Amino acid sequence: MSTQYWQEFLIPYRQAVDELVLKFNSLKNQSMTLGENSPIESVRGRVKTVSSILEKINKYGFDVEDLETNIKDIAGIRIICQFVEDIYEVVDIIHERDGKDMHIVDVKNYMEGEDQSSLKSGRGTPKESGYQSYHLIIRYPVFCALGYREIYAEIQVRTLAMNFWSIIEHSLSYKYKEKLPEALKTRLHNTADSVIGLDQEMSAIRDEIQQAQKLFKMKSSTVNSILDNIDNLYKLDQADKAVAYERDFEELSEQEDLIQLILLKKELESEISRIKEEA
Repeated sequence: MSTQYWQEFLIPYRQAVDELVLKFNSLKNQSMTLGENSPIESVRGRVKTVSSILEKINKYGFDVEDLETNIKDIAGIRIICQFVEDIYEVVDIIHERDGKDMHIVDVKNYMEGEDQSSLKSGRGTPKESGYQSYHLIIRYPVFCALGYREIYAEIQVRTLAMNFWSIIEHSLSYKYKEKLPEALKTRLHNTADSVIGLDQEMSAIRDEIQQAQKLFKMKSSTVNSILDNIDNLYKLDQADKAVAYERDFEELSEQEDLIQLILLKKELESEISRIKEEA
């Protein structure tokens, strides 16, 4: 097949990946705007390379003409979460979109333990290698230069720890052409158990972690607002007031008093509003 064929063939897949990454990042940003903890830590997308597609064709003996139905992970989205509980939140979000802007056609739960998703029941089972992740195959509509297309895409949802393990395992499998030495298999399986333990420990202190993260975000947002408003005072030719507020800000920053910083933020906002009204 020619280079031109592959370039055209992959156009809708690239568009699907771009759109899906944008959708899930938008959900993450909306949660942050509302001051909520997002179950999504990061989103990554990729389209399989032509060489990877050809490898899969040769491995499974697929007909090239049936590529679009036989290989359902040409477009891939990976959603990384901080906690195992977040994975099931994301899965629920995807199920809620089923029949709207995407259609779920298959689910594979490679997680340890009961499926906690409110919209999916059953028990997850890690792969023999120790690999853990939650996979959903979706059919996704795109309108591209070639017209309307419905293509398959795979969404993988996993924790940071699971993702680290998976990257290492994938690299080793590629090096050994999926014929890992037994010693390496054993060590990988042991580390997979460690990943399960790590995620369980993180879940046990999830509330503490999320409260700390929320406080950090609140302080960061407050400090940025204070600095922006002090800069606005300089722009409004209120240098004396700006200098006075800078002194107050430095003192409160040293004390790490978030409540007083929030009050200073509100005072600055009121002062700037008053100055603008008088002008």
